[in-house]
Amino acid sequence: MKSDVLVIGSSAAGLVAATTAKRCYPEKKVVVVSRQPKTLVPCGIPYLFGALAKTDNDIMPVDKMFAGLGIELITGEVESVDREARQVTLADGKNIAYERLVLGTGSLPRQATFIAGAELKNVFYVPKDKVYLDGVLQQLENCQKIAVIGAGFIGVEVADELAQNDKQVTLIERLPTILPLAFDVDVASRVEQLLAERGVSVRTDVEVEHIGGSSAVDGVFLRDGSKIEADAVIMAVGYRPEVQLAQDAGLPISPLGFIRVDEYMRTEDPHIFAVGDCAEKRDFVTRKPVMTMLASTACAEARIAGMNLFGLSAIKTFNGTISIFSTAIGTTGIGIAGLTEKIAAEENFIYVTGAFEGIDHHPGTLAGTHKQYVKLVVGKESGVILGGEVYGGLSVGELINTIGIIIQSRMTVNGLLTAQLGTHPLLTASPAGYPLVKAAEDAAIKMR
Repeated sequence: MKSDVLVIGSSAAGLVAATTAKRCYPEKKVVVVSRQPKTLVPCGIPYLFGALAKTDNDIMPVDKMFAGLGIELITGEVESVDREARQVTLADGKNIAYERLVLGTGSLPRQATFIAGAELKNVFYVPKDKVYLDGVLQQLENCQKIAVIGAGFIGVEVADELAQNDKQVTLIERLPTILPLAFDVDVASRVEQLLAERGVSVRTDVEVEHIGGSSAVDGVFLRDGSKIEADAVIMAVGYRPEVQLAQDAGLPISPLGFIRVDEYMRTEDPHIFAVGDCAEKRDFVTRKPVMTMLASTACAEARIAGMNLFGLSAIKTFNGTISIFSTAIGTTGIGIAGLTEKIAAEENFIYVTGAFEGIDHHPGTLAGTHKQYVKLVVGKESGVILGGEVYGGLSVGELINTIGIIIQSRMTVNGLLTAQLGTHPLLTASPAGYPLVKAAEDAAIKMR
């Protein structure tokens, strides 16, 4: 079988790479190989433990999308890549030739082999695997006390969903705060308090000694001598890039374990691109390699790869991840883009912060009004906005996207202070007290 563009993986990165390739090169034959016939919406996976209830409620209709665009979808496992012959071999023995190959092989949960008892029955992970998650959800029906180890985004979202599903949940984090790699303490502490109010028992600054039980889970023992009652454990200790296929093909792998790529998302082999969780990342501001694995970053990379497959554009490059992320706990949203204050200090930036707490509707007597806290990290000499964090209502998602564009455009505080922003009582904060602008004002005062 021959293809012009062959994409391995049908999750966010693979989906966008394939559809972008077809849009930019409609005459090319685009083929996608997916391990499973049904692709989960990756960001919806934590909600399977509560609101969505079953995996069939979290399916991306990639088959219909691809069929409508003339993209061929094959269910199968790619076992090897022959770079010289420019073809891949599937587990069933079939070969597919390519002109351009896009690797979107994603990531896998890190195995908690460093925790004794992690191999016991009822210790689960959170992969992008429908069959595995179907089994997890079924087994959790008979479990009432659940410990979630790791308080990153996945751990926090899963813990909250389980608690809303009438489970007794304990969230365990070895660092001093939850969401420790994403938010500064002033935002993380608010989320921790919110989780506690919603029924999640949060334990921070503690390490797991071992998971108890002879065959199945019977509690989690901490190094401070305490025991968490649990009949199931969910490991949320991070993810690692899935690069075995690329490594076996002789493609360079970075020290952090990602497939090496350039700003066009090309690997060392000019006929092979890599996008998404498996591809190397650099921070937009610091330029350092980072472990960021987000669907938003993956889709940006996939668009860039898809546009550059058969001809490079000097203005269509990936200049580093801004690490834009937002989530919601009930009706409260939190978001992050760019550098936190902690990272700015660690990287020795000369910076100031600006912060303001207001409300997201006006007047505040309107139903559904929520407090909105905005914090900006600003280069003191240049005034360039390096990062931002937001805590507020559900409008946070779009507000943090705005901050992300501000960072990517290297906008300054003065640019923000002179910007024209549309407002409406039911949709935004007051134009006279817009928290984003007021935070910029606070930073400007400190720059004098």
